[in-house]
Amino acid sequence: MSVSLERFGALAVLRFDDGKANVLSHSVIDDLNARLDGLEKDRSVGATVLIGRPGRFCAGFDLATMTSSADAMRSLVTAGGRLTARLLLHPTPVIGVCTGHALAAGALLLLACDERIAASGDWKIGLNEVSIGMALPTWAVELARYRLTPSEFDRRVILGQVANPADALRAGFVDIVADAERLESVAMERAGELAKLHRGSVALTKRRSRSAVAESMTRGIDAEMSTMSQPST
Repeated sequence: MSVSLERFGALAVLRFDDGKANVLSHSVIDDLNARLDGLEKDRSVGATVLIGRPGRFCAGFDLATMTSSADAMRSLVTAGGRLTARLLLHPTPVIGVCTGHALAAGALLLLACDERIAASGDWKIGLNEVSIGMALPTWAVELARYRLTPSEFDRRVILGQVANPADALRAGFVDIVADAERLESVAMERAGELAKLHRGSVALTKRRSRSAVAESMTRGIDAEMSTMSQPST
């Protein structure tokens, strides 16, 4: 599996590492969903940490699938939308650890986490879909609208301007920027604090505050995907 699970007391650490660019393929999405299935059932988990590989949090959807056929592209983007909506409502606090580049679907995966911690460095974070001739699907727009700083929304979504970690902090892609050498220790310390929260209360509050967002992301997703065009490059 491209997504491994480690346990440290009440902390569940999901490591996403495909050995390459960390792209979201059907197999990776299936891996993540399978891990989330188990963590949702395991009441001993107090917080979940999602960590990318060094230099790559996630490079977006698998380009080979995205360009192979319209049906393949639509199926993958639909699966990605459902995954991010699910992650937004995951019953434990979710800490996204941005270990490097987070582009397109990678940035959306990051936005679905409750708290995002990025490594300092020369990384690119953002929604660059328009630069490859692809309009963002509604589910992505709604997630970005929910998480990004309003004054940055047009630049980051409509114009597709990517950011370095410092700019990503201002834009709302991340909440904390930490030295790369201390990234995991900072993330684990923060996860330990969040794990002390009452899981049931966190889960219920998430549902009450985010169910409308998750619904707006997935409402009509199949109909919209049926007319979505492939990237131009």
